[in-house]
Amino acid sequence: MGTRHLYLARHGAADAFGELTAAGRRQANLLGERLARVPVTAVWHSPLPRAVASAHELARHVPHAVLAEAPELVDHVPHVPAPAETPAPWVGFFDGYDDAEASAGRRTADALVARFASAPDPVVHGTADVHEVLVTHDYPVAWLVRHAMDAPEARWLGLSSANAALTVIEYRTSLPPTLVQFNDMAHLPVELRWTGFPGPARP
Repeated sequence: MGTRHLYLARHGAADAFGELTAAGRRQANLLGERLARVPVTAVWHSPLPRAVASAHELARHVPHAVLAEAPELVDHVPHVPAPAETPAPWVGFFDGYDDAEASAGRRTADALVARFASAPDPVVHGTADVHEVLVTHDYPVAWLVRHAMDAPEARWLGLSSANAALTVIEYRTSLPPTLVQFNDMAHLPVELRWTGFPGPARP
């Protein structure tokens, strides 16, 4: 049976209007250079402009891969925890989040997992491996990592990904997912790491 290799990436840095900045384009290109080493079969992206632009920059380095939109990758809150399981610093984040919004986010999260978080279909792919890049947003990456680790649903909170950082998950038939790496920024120079994240310096 083949293995599905998912290469998850948050879009490059964007401005206040959600458009990719010059730094974001450089980040996406550097990630593309790194991914040029692997046999990428598809680059899927969120419909939001910052992810679309990042995917197009990245895809220049994997010209034989299919480039297409996947609506499941849109920015969304995948799970609104119950008050008792919400860490105190996050309580304000969910203020005013109504049931309809929470349900819509959960439907998107479930569709994301159903579409991408599984081993390749042997009817479609035979025994071949599949290598897919997902250019998405912070929260969908966190949700897929949480799902791979079979962690409690509220544990997606606080799993932050830097712009154009690389997370890799592998899926094999009859085995639990393997989290190969998370938030890897080895391809980015120091000045392009942790864009948009306040706080102390990171190693």
